[in-house]
Amino acid sequence: MARTQAKDHAAKQEAILEAAARVFASEGFDRASMAALAREAGISKANIYHYYDSKDALLFDLLDSHLKALRDRLVAVKLEGLSPPEKLAALCIEVLLAYQGADNAHRVQSTGMDHLPEDERQILAAYQRDMVRLVSSVVAENAPEVFEHDPAKLRQVTMSVFGMLNWHYMWNAGADDAARRAYGAQVAQLTLGGLKAL
Repeated sequence: MARTQAKDHAAKQEAILEAAARVFASEGFDRASMAALAREAGISKANIYHYYDSKDALLFDLLDSHLKALRDRLVAVKLEGLSPPEKLAALCIEVLLAYQGADNAHRVQSTGMDHLPEDERQILAAYQRDMVRLVSSVVAENAPEVFEHDPAKLRQVTMSVFGMLNWHYMWNAGADDAARRAYGAQVAQLTLGGLKAL
């Protein structure tokens, strides 16, 4: 007979993922143990194995849920009716709002993917490619004459946008909605200003 899930299974699993993000971010994946993860989550080591059979499985689920949610949130931004500069600002702001409360998962993303097998890395990379394609298409809309015959330059500018957004947490930890919106708009302005010089 199949074992039924507890009513609070999803909530406990989410708590485990949040605890894992904290431990992986502070200790590193290699040094973190299942015992430390269980302790941080406030459950027994035996209990954590009801949810994840290994540290690797926990890492993948953490990054998969983080990147999928980020991708889904970004592609859901309503861009219809906006001008190209407004579209870029909307996406930059949404990335920073989506990162709010996810700094630990974001840190783990930058260091943890190499610990996963190739097939799992490809799943996570697909989420990233979806986001890069979206932002890239909007960057291109803002200067089609610059990028029409130079896809390498378009990629460089697109990744520069992500670079400015992705490292925001390093120097502005705990930024609230207003600060994130302001900086997202500033990144868009910096990018648009830079496009004029290309």
